Amino acid sequence: MSEEKLHEGPQETAEVAVEVGSASEAPEEASETLADIQPEEYDVEKELNDARAEVAGLRDRMLRMAADNENFKKRVERERLAGLKYAGETIFREMLPVVDNLERAIGQGVIEGADAEKNLAALLAGVQLTLKSLLTTLEKFEVKAVESVGKPFDPQQQEALTMDASDSIPANHVMLEFEKGYYYKDRLLRAAKVVVSSGPK
Repeated sequence: MSEEKLHEGPQETAEVAVEVGSASEAPEEASETLADIQPEEYDVEKELNDARAEVAGLRDRMLRMAADNENFKKRVERERLAGLKYAGETIFREMLPVVDNLERAIGQGVIEGADAEKNLAALLAGVQLTLKSLLTTLEKFEVKAVESVGKPFDPQQQEALTMDASDSIPANHVMLEFEKGYYYKDRLLRAAKVVVSSGPK
């Protein structure tokens, strides 16, 4: 070996020794850093009190909501019962003018100092006006009469009381009404009571 190589060997060994020494010092620094960290203080009693307060608040809100819901249900039930009890109020209010017109017609039918014919004419005119007013009121509530006379007999809308011969009304057609039939909206309210033609004698 040459002298240069002999001198180079120890120097490299010294450098490695320095590096190893620096690496061995690192854990001491890390352990000192961990030792400096202190755990945060945790107040269990405070957390428990906060949780209890939150639960109490939620319970209070729940009770209030339950009470509000119960009051709402009671109010709705009261309104429903009142609605059923006074369901016909609007219809009867509309019928009162008809009663007024009938009373006026009767009053016009008896006029002192007038002959019977004039009294009868006044009564008839008053009743006709009252009937017109009543039919208008019924139409307002979607109650309409069934037209039967001269129409083919329909057992779904009419009730035949009897049959009679007729030269002018074809067989199985309605020739006379005893009572009109009425529809309420799309439902038959009352069937018409009619006389049905059996054809010519």
